[in-house]
Amino acid sequence: MGLCGAKVSTEPVMSAQLDGTMLSTRRARPGDDLSPNFSGSAYALRPDSQPFPHSPMLRFSKSLGAALLLGMAAGAVAQPPGRRPTTTIQQGEACPPGTTEIRPRSCMAPDLPPPSIVDYRPRSTLVTPAHMVTRAKYPAVDFHGHPEGLIESEEGLAKLGAAMDSLNVRIMVAADNLRGDQLRRVLAAVRASPRMRDRVRILAGVDLRNVGPGWAERAIADLDSSIAAGAVGVGEIPKSFGLSIRKADGSRLRLDDPDLDPLWAACARLRIPVFIHTADPEQFFEPIDYANERWLELALFPGRRYPPDRFPSFQELMTERDNLFRKHPKTTFVAAHMGWEANDLGRLGKLLDEMPNVYTEVGAVLYDIGRQPRGAHDFFVKYQDRILFGKDSFQPEEYPYYWRVFETRDEYFDYYRGYHAFWKLYGIDLPDSVLKKVYSQNALKIIKSSP
Repeated sequence: MGLCGAKVSTEPVMSAQLDGTMLSTRRARPGDDLSPNFSGSAYALRPDSQPFPHSPMLRFSKSLGAALLLGMAAGAVAQPPGRRPTTTIQQGEACPPGTTEIRPRSCMAPDLPPPSIVDYRPRSTLVTPAHMVTRAKYPAVDFHGHPEGLIESEEGLAKLGAAMDSLNVRIMVAADNLRGDQLRRVLAAVRASPRMRDRVRILAGVDLRNVGPGWAERAIADLDSSIAAGAVGVGEIPKSFGLSIRKADGSRLRLDDPDLDPLWAACARLRIPVFIHTADPEQFFEPIDYANERWLELALFPGRRYPPDRFPSFQELMTERDNLFRKHPKTTFVAAHMGWEANDLGRLGKLLDEMPNVYTEVGAVLYDIGRQPRGAHDFFVKYQDRILFGKDSFQPEEYPYYWRVFETRDEYFDYYRGYHAFWKLYGIDLPDSVLKKVYSQNALKIIKSSP
């Protein structure tokens, strides 16, 4: 039974009977006299019998039947015979490989060969205001700098200074884990530059290999010497700490290993920050399948994969890291890359709430900040005293993406590395008071003023 008691059958000629009148459709043929109302249809409508031609109910029924059959005809046009087959799936089930959901629980394969993930580059047709920000609104301190060879000579420092000027980066904190003679050589080069001696700060490195008897005393002596020479903190402690570095006995060096406690206590005594990179994005620890949103990056860089038979899990590393922060409340820690928790700001917020000795910085996670503009805006406002600006890899042309996300309300624009993120970014429009803290004030609270 159909609408209003109509009996509907699906045949080569579709028909419906309403109040004794048979209305039917068939495909139009040459010579058919189609009503102007139906001239665009591929179907012809005809009355087969009219036992009550003047009945008001018949006129209503005919009108309703015509509307019903037109809808049926339109559906038939949208799904002509010979269309590609579809696959029906259950609620919550994924479409089979090579197909996509075109209607609820109905999957179909494309008519054309699909492009590879690296070749599909659709051009957005969205027209919306764009504000390209080439310089930071306020002078910035890049707490996560890797200028590398540019800080070892006057020529390199001049190039670095010119790039920083163009971006409005006032101070670069070199976080290259430098130690010994290399550290002293770089410090000497910076001091010898009248232009850059006040604009570059150096973090000292720590050798975490072969921790065992006597290691802590040697490490602390080396750290004291580095700070006396002019280093302003420790870092960037590399991600290999926790992932692969081994102790003298061959066991994995855990982030919360008690043999390291004297070193972190020395950092508290010296009142210097510890800049630490723990793990990598959680997706790097997950199966490399088509549900992994970092599939392309992992396919391009196999060394970023952390299979469970060779490495600790992401959660295990986060637990060890949090234990480390918790055990040393007098030591200032800066969690690099927003602790790889920018995709879960609630989790990062709990860490910052519990541990007031922890700061974080934004290097290389702009793709997560910019895809959640309202949540990120609120997070930055709430934790405005705990977030530092940092870029990571020194590529001057990439800094403006940070300024645009932080300073504007722009919508749906590209991230600078497609293999990091296939999605678009949005501006989070931070207030000026928050920008000033994130860009420089928070960093200047925790680093010494002298190079």
